[in-house]
Amino acid sequence: MASPFSPGSHGNMHQEMAKLHLANDLVDKARRYARVPPPRYSDVFPSGPLSKIAGVRLPDRPPSTQWDISIADGRIAAVDAHDPELSGRQCPPGVLDGANRLLAPSLCHAHIHLDKCFLLQDPKFSDLQIENGDFQEAMEMTGKAKSRFEDDDLLRRGRQLIEESIHHGVTAMRAFVEVDGGVQFKCLDAGLKLKDEFQDRCEIQICAFAQLPLFSGDDGGEEVRRLMAKAALREGVEVIGSTPYVEQDIVKSKMNVSWISLLALANGLHLDLHLDYFLEESKQPLIWATLDIIKSRNWNERTDKRITLGHCTRLTRFGETEWQRLKQDIGKLPVAFVGLPTSDLFMMRTQENVRGTLPVVDMIQKYGLEVSIAVNNVGNAFTPYGSCDPLSIASLGVGIYQAGTKKDAEILYQTVSSRAKASIGCESTSCELRIGELADFVLFDRMDAGWRCRKSIVEVVYDAGSSRQTIRRGKMTAY
Repeated sequence: MASPFSPGSHGNMHQEMAKLHLANDLVDKARRYARVPPPRYSDVFPSGPLSKIAGVRLPDRPPSTQWDISIADGRIAAVDAHDPELSGRQCPPGVLDGANRLLAPSLCHAHIHLDKCFLLQDPKFSDLQIENGDFQEAMEMTGKAKSRFEDDDLLRRGRQLIEESIHHGVTAMRAFVEVDGGVQFKCLDAGLKLKDEFQDRCEIQICAFAQLPLFSGDDGGEEVRRLMAKAALREGVEVIGSTPYVEQDIVKSKMNVSWISLLALANGLHLDLHLDYFLEESKQPLIWATLDIIKSRNWNERTDKRITLGHCTRLTRFGETEWQRLKQDIGKLPVAFVGLPTSDLFMMRTQENVRGTLPVVDMIQKYGLEVSIAVNNVGNAFTPYGSCDPLSIASLGVGIYQAGTKKDAEILYQTVSSRAKASIGCESTSCELRIGELADFVLFDRMDAGWRCRKSIVEVVYDAGSSRQTIRRGKMTAY
């Protein structure tokens, strides 16, 4: 074999140098392209509106029957017995062959943090790993991560969360983005960009959120209040929220509720509070004062916006009298609760190792309250386990709430679908798939699933599988 320095080696050296230059050029291009956002989904997978979904099973009909769903202007136009002529052959344009699969209302994240997702997986934050697994550590770790937030990683992680959610069947979500003296409007700016980027595929409600105190701290929360007041004026912000339980005492917690509720009213925004995030019976819940403050604002007379209360783990200590009082005190206020079981069970425990999360099924069935469940966090110190799939939370609910009957399963599905959308003020599609409702669906299983094909809502809640197609406003958004 010729030496690199032999006369016949020059040609080889030129070839190797050319390969090296080509490789460097490709690496340089890859780096440049990595900074460019991906193209819109519709540009890569163009999809016109569907006029019909043929040959599907429906949640409230016998599983042995098949139906055709006609769609016009993004809404259900008709529900008819299946025409066999539409099966087993190439469907005409605008007609989707349902192949005897289950078609159900699409899913919803009633409560998810867009800016804090995947911190434990992102290489940028690989030095921040859980050691204690408690609430204080989660706050400190998240604070360190937030000090390094930049537009590129906020968009990269947020885009991943939304994309995965859509593939699980999500067509609507309330996304929390934090506003404070450290991040300023970085998280909000990224959230608004993603809202615009995904507007054709998912309804993203942006909640400008004060995780830090509004009336405690070195400056008494003045800077957070100033920034939140500006955030409430931003185009695209639909919700304003805060965490009264992080204030240093009960007086300041009430001031938090009073200030943030007035800000919501003044700007015509929905209100979302992370409330009563503790379990100790010795600590009194803020729910009673919160309802009194909101009622004193004449909420119903001044706005049609909703009030959503997340966590509320202290309510798990309520007895029958307190539940009945809660129902009465809410009255006609548009209040909805959101249980967040994965975060609650991981974060909330007493010294006696008592754990708790809102008893969602009982709250609906026994007390007629508006309740949903949600993912909350994905891949961070508050919730290091779980995925972007709302149905994984519904499935977990079977065990948490001992809710295994057909009726229970149908309620659990609603808590991540129609009830979830209603709790955040989004138009929803019911399991009855009524004419005029939005054509927002999820189609379960592969066309060749055979006898394992899910035939009912019960089967989906027990085990939803991983193969789904998502349809929003009559258009395919995920294959």
